[in-house]
Amino acid sequence: MLLERREDFMKPFRELQREIDRIFEDFFTPVTRKSTVYSYLPDIDVYETNDSVVIEVEVPGMDKKDFEVKVEDGLLRISGEKKLEREKENRNYKVVERCYGKFERTLSLPEYVEADKVKAKYEDGVLTITLPKKEDKKAKVVDVKVE
Repeated sequence: MLLERREDFMKPFRELQREIDRIFEDFFTPVTRKSTVYSYLPDIDVYETNDSVVIEVEVPGMDKKDFEVKVEDGLLRISGEKKLEREKENRNYKVVERCYGKFERTLSLPEYVEADKVKAKYEDGVLTITLPKKEDKKAKVVDVKVE
C-alpha cells in the first residue's frame, strides 16, 4: 500500500519530466518551415508624410523580382516568396528560425491617395511602397505670426 501511494505521488513528476524531455528534443531537432501558402508573414510599418503614405515591408534575403505589388479596388496587395536556397548537404542544421515561404499582405488604401501613381523600391532588405496623396489632401502648412 505504501508503495502504491509513492507511485501515485511520483506520477505527475514523471509526466512533467517526459514533457521537458520532449520540449528539449523538439528544440534540438533540425527544423525547416515548408513552403506552404502564406507560411511567412513579413513585418510592415506604415507612416504618413505631408505628400504620401509610405509602407515599408521587411523582407531580407529576397530579390526585387520575387515581389508582386498590385493596386485594385482600393486595396494594395503585396505578395512574394522567400525561398530557402541553402545547400542542406554540407551543413547539419540544429535550428532554423528564419522564415521562408509564400506571403501576401493586403491593405486598404485611404481614398486620398493616387492609386495610379504608386511606386515601389527594394533596397537593403526593405520593400518601400510610396503612395502619393491627391493634391487637395496634402497637408498645407500656414505660418501663423504670434503677436
